[in-house]
Amino acid sequence: MLRATDPTTGKVIREVPAADAAGRNQILETARSAFADWSQRTFEQRAQVLQAVAAYMREHVEELAPIMTEEMGKPIKEARGEVLKAALCAEHYAAHAAQYLKTEEIASDATRSYVQYLPLGTIMGILPWNAPFWLAFRFCAPSLMAGNTCVMKHDQHVPGCAQAIADVFEKVGAPKGIMQNLPLQTADVEAAIRDPRVHAISFTGSDRAGSIVASIAASEIKPAVLELGGSDPSIVLADADLEKAADGIALMRIINAGQSCIAAKRIIVEEPVYEKFVDMLHERLAKLQMGDPRQESTDIGPIARPDLRDNLHQQVTRTIEAGATCRLGGKMPEGEGYFYPVTLLTDVRSDMAASCEETFGPIAVVMKAADGEDALAIANNSQYGLGASIWTTTERGETMARRIESGQVAVNGIVKTDPRLPSGGIKRSGYGRELGPHGIHEFVNAQQVWIGPAQ
Repeated sequence: MLRATDPTTGKVIREVPAADAAGRNQILETARSAFADWSQRTFEQRAQVLQAVAAYMREHVEELAPIMTEEMGKPIKEARGEVLKAALCAEHYAAHAAQYLKTEEIASDATRSYVQYLPLGTIMGILPWNAPFWLAFRFCAPSLMAGNTCVMKHDQHVPGCAQAIADVFEKVGAPKGIMQNLPLQTADVEAAIRDPRVHAISFTGSDRAGSIVASIAASEIKPAVLELGGSDPSIVLADADLEKAADGIALMRIINAGQSCIAAKRIIVEEPVYEKFVDMLHERLAKLQMGDPRQESTDIGPIARPDLRDNLHQQVTRTIEAGATCRLGGKMPEGEGYFYPVTLLTDVRSDMAASCEETFGPIAVVMKAADGEDALAIANNSQYGLGASIWTTTERGETMARRIESGQVAVNGIVKTDPRLPSGGIKRSGYGRELGPHGIHEFVNAQQVWIGPAQ
């Protein structure tokens, strides 16, 4: 049984039966059967389906967004934005897939030679709870437009979101089986990965779980894309616009109550402006409202689960015990729900828990750097490499970006995912790319065609 708990109250709000072996077999067989027709449709025909899906989500945002709020605590104003961003992803690939997968003519000794991009089959998305709609469409929109079919093994704590996403396709009359919910218990995921009707895996989650998924997929010689954890650095140099940097970093740190892989987790500030910037960040964080995510005034909702909150508090406690200064928050609140206050830790070193581990919550960690070179060294001193931001002059930021060990870098702006641009990590943050033209190329057969006679 898959159970959803309202993190605002701690009460179970939904129970959904997990698919057994027979149910899993039926879902995968339906996806296999659907592939025969879907893979042969034109880009224009596939685009019509994705456009209809996007239009439905835009028209029914007030029905879809609250499911996220009740199952994982996303503030309602952020939940609406996520539904619309998922719709944008569907629209983007509907509009651009044909160009992204355009046949490439390559000169050789053939009369004609080229590479064409063909679908693989059924792609399995293994998804986390923190952005249920966005991460589903980040996976399925490019896969579907490439001609693949999709099955979605969503996190067991958001079964309502998973079913709502699958229902959107049914309600717009999409061909049966092209995008299905695969409600599995964790113990049954391996069997699905190994099933010959699954041809590739898209995984978003922790590096620990990702290594398990990757090893299983590799043992079956199946491609996988992994978007894993992050400990994203935000470098603030003395020549930065500190007001804009403080605004941007505060926003990056607290979106979704800080429960984001690409949140700004290590704020590295050059020594001459350290105290001034800490004061500016403190001012912004202190104004944020924690409370019921259903209320429009709420900036910070609850942590999704009690075990996640407990681990977060342990990280904060260990960091303070190791010598960090807690300037805001840091106390486990009383009362129902899994709330955790916005917390500001300063004087943090690279060997402290909140710096060397991924923190999934509204915890701002500020570290001091002697200069730009020291800031780069601190930023790269991590097992992760997902996203990073640099706040300085434009020219200096672009130069430094090449030296940041990270899959994406924002100069004087927030780190975010955008359907138009590739996203992904290096080191223990994963491999492969999602979104943009790079993302749709992950799950296709780049087939070389050589036509004679030889020239």
